Amino acid sequence: MGGEAPSSVLVTGGAGFIGSNLSDRLLGLGHRVTVYDALSRPGVARNLDWLKARHGDRVTAVVADVRDGEALARAASEADAVFHLAAQVAVTTSMVEPLDDFEINVRATVTLLDALRRRGGAVPLVFASTNKVYGDLGDVELKLTNDSYVPVDEALRAAGVGEGRPLDFHTPYGCSKGAADQYVLDFARSFGVPTAVLRMSCIYGPRQMGTEDQGWVAHFAISALKGDGISLFGDGCQVRDILDVDDAVDAYLGCWRNIDRVAGRAFNLGGGPANAVSLRQLLRHLEDLTGRPVRAAMHDWRPGDQRYYVSDARAVAAALDIGPWRPWRAGVARLVDWLAGEHGVALPEADSAPAAG
Repeated sequence: MGGEAPSSVLVTGGAGFIGSNLSDRLLGLGHRVTVYDALSRPGVARNLDWLKARHGDRVTAVVADVRDGEALARAASEADAVFHLAAQVAVTTSMVEPLDDFEINVRATVTLLDALRRRGGAVPLVFASTNKVYGDLGDVELKLTNDSYVPVDEALRAAGVGEGRPLDFHTPYGCSKGAADQYVLDFARSFGVPTAVLRMSCIYGPRQMGTEDQGWVAHFAISALKGDGISLFGDGCQVRDILDVDDAVDAYLGCWRNIDRVAGRAFNLGGGPANAVSLRQLLRHLEDLTGRPVRAAMHDWRPGDQRYYVSDARAVAAALDIGPWRPWRAGVARLVDWLAGEHGVALPEADSAPAAG
């Protein structure tokens, strides 16, 4: 089993939201971490500074683009484990720049995998994939209940979407992440590189610098705190299962520690039915937490939008012996507290705010 003795770990995208939380946990466990990040997204440079302030010279920063194959292979050359989180993450961007999307999400992933293959030594790699590999789920019959789309099928409603769901790539982003997902799995099958894939739903939590295109839970929370309006695409009744970043980090570490058993497998990772919430329901909760109304402007559905996606996370929980997940109301309250501190916004007194749980 990996992950027990102090190791040298490469985290691509390590200054991003999930990457910085994962890097912080790894460093806290005594590992040395190489954070490989282009620092191209707003706020991620601050995450890297935060990691350095907390952990000093046990953090090595490589400021480079994953399209720089030589730099990427060099960073992987001495790693005992690799967590590959660097990516082009927005559907909207992929529709404008599909070739960049391909180069970042597919070519860079294959470059990294091939560097590990050529190196030998069975270095594990855990890959951050997405629920978008399942397409728009347009064949799932839904009904509208309490401002939420829910499946008519009782079994699907109770458990969520499992790993047996056929892959169905939509949009260049869905294609690029889906192709990379399949390359990661095949390098385990064809070359014996110990890899695992986590197909994530919506992860949220501290250090998330949400935007309209990515990180929507934090984006909604920031907008609520600052009194800014938001854009709702579709009708706002679309449902996602949201997962606190601490629980996501547990899954990444669990894949590494159990790589001998889970190599070559893909897992759906999200909050599951207990943490399924519609956009409208989340906005109401944010209004309660912040004491401020949220103004929403309605827009047409975007390409590939899923009206409903909830992960069946039973397989990942069982395989890695993790869970239960933090309840979404408590987790969102924690995120709002962190964001309020970051943005210098006062929240209502605790006795006037709703209980989180």
